[in-house]
Amino acid sequence: MILGVVLAGGQSTRFGSDKALAELGGRTLLARAVDALGGFCEYVVVAGREMAPAPCIPDWPGRGMGPLAGIAAGLHLAQDQNYESVLTCGVDSVDLPDNLLEILSPAPAYLADQPVVGLWPTGACATIERILESTGRHSMLAFAEGLGARAVKTNSQSANINTPADLAAFGAEMEQRHGI
Repeated sequence: MILGVVLAGGQSTRFGSDKALAELGGRTLLARAVDALGGFCEYVVVAGREMAPAPCIPDWPGRGMGPLAGIAAGLHLAQDQNYESVLTCGVDSVDLPDNLLEILSPAPAYLADQPVVGLWPTGACATIERILESTGRHSMLAFAEGLGARAVKTNSQSANINTPADLAAFGAEMEQRHGI
């Protein structure tokens, strides 16, 4: 079984407001990310928020530690609930490949152009705890390297929405491609 975790505990400093609540085609980025993972996972939670269109879990060990804290929270829940792995994505992951699980299997693996989109074995809990409790780099790539995760390149560029201008550009592209 796979647990889906939307990483939504960021500060949205470059965006200027809560990016999770920004709308694309009349729906929030957060709702789109939850729906996107729902197509791949038995259960989806949102890490780092108190309110969302899915059950929320707090970042581990606490707020303000970046995406690793959300992944750690998901890995802890997965371990407690006997999930085999955790599929993660950022709140702006609205255009995941249809074959995402196929290209990320077996875990651990992540999208090279968007490292927060990854499939992580539940056994990675100890590795992420060591990283978050250390004074070293608390980066996605440090975590991926510590697990020997594969960086998977795809033919399409994933959304990376950091500013309102990025959202507008992506919205125009999606409208042109899909008519949303």
